[in-house]
Amino acid sequence: MSKIEELQREIEKLGRAQLAKFRDPFYRHDAAEWDRQIQADAQAGRLDKPADKALAMHKAGKTKEL
Repeated sequence: MSKIEELQREIEKLGRAQLAKFRDPFYRHDAAEWDRQIQADAQAGRLDKPADKALAMHKAGKTKEL
């Protein structure tokens, strides 16, 4: 059995409160990593074309309010 499989089996044994406490740091880590990736993409200009396209569509009246 791999270490990952062993950990998965142990996680399955956790109660609801324990699982929430265990999971919280992973959510924070994922959110921080996502923020870093978005920032890097923005700085590298990878979001410029999609943003320009979205703005053009909005100006042309091709969008709707959510």
